[in-house]
Amino acid sequence: MEDRGRGDLTHAQWERLRPYLPVGTGRCGRWRDHRQVINGVLHRIRTGVPWRDLPHRYGPWKTVSERHRRWSEDGTWALVLHRLQAEADAEGDIDWEIAVDSTSVRAHQHAAGARRTVPMPLSSGRHSAGGLRPGVGKAVAPVCEGDALGRSRGGFTTKIHLSADGRCRVLSLVLTQGQRADCTQFEAVMRGIRVPRIGAGRPRSTPSSVSADRAYSSRAIRQYLRRRGIRHSIPEKSDQAANRRLRGHAGGRPPGFDRDRCRKRNTVERAVSRLKNYRAVATRYDKRAYVYLGTVTVAAFMIWLRT
Repeated sequence: MEDRGRGDLTHAQWERLRPYLPVGTGRCGRWRDHRQVINGVLHRIRTGVPWRDLPHRYGPWKTVSERHRRWSEDGTWALVLHRLQAEADAEGDIDWEIAVDSTSVRAHQHAAGARRTVPMPLSSGRHSAGGLRPGVGKAVAPVCEGDALGRSRGGFTTKIHLSADGRCRVLSLVLTQGQRADCTQFEAVMRGIRVPRIGAGRPRSTPSSVSADRAYSSRAIRQYLRRRGIRHSIPEKSDQAANRRLRGHAGGRPPGFDRDRCRKRNTVERAVSRLKNYRAVATRYDKRAYVYLGTVTVAAFMIWLRT
């Protein structure tokens, strides 16, 4: 392989990723070098170039594209993200005062026109060239809504709902159509926070506190957080406060609000900014939602690798 390109994996990053990647069984041919292919995926995500325009040093573009599609579908990318989170948690490196938000992504015209037939699942044996390394767990199915293409004020869009820790790193991801309200996906985003333990123990799924903007100000969300015993800081909408005051004693007390904790909400906005440094995240080119979710997941775990 030629000299390492800008944005390719360093030797230290590769050694951290290698244990979590599938290994060949020898029954269906040999894998092309994982590091070369992943570098090709990273080049495409970072620059947003069409697959056919990948530089030759990354190997056949079809191989790189197909590997990215397969690992997006079977949850390999999600597995890598969760394992890197587990490493950080074991070292006490995760700030569990999290924030939740969403961002809209404009879909390119190439993202439209996907076939209506659903792809054959990988478990059917059609792609049985390799398995996961022993001891790294089972891949997690992606969380997305159909092809996640909808209409909003920005046009043809996809919305990324996410949570981020106090160091601006993604903990969970959910994809929906662009017109979906933020509050409707709050519980799905919270359910997606499952950081595995290294060794015995259940995954950690409960943060110390949650911050969010007024889009998440609802009685159902506050009840959900109280039920799980999670402290939260969500500003009340002005119309909700006015209606509560009009009802007098029947309106109840105003919800608790910690202004200092709410200021930390910018961590999720900075996490979005980091994700959108990758051009294939800032603009959606993938036709299938699970492939685009894989693209966002790769960008997310590269942020974990580099921080």
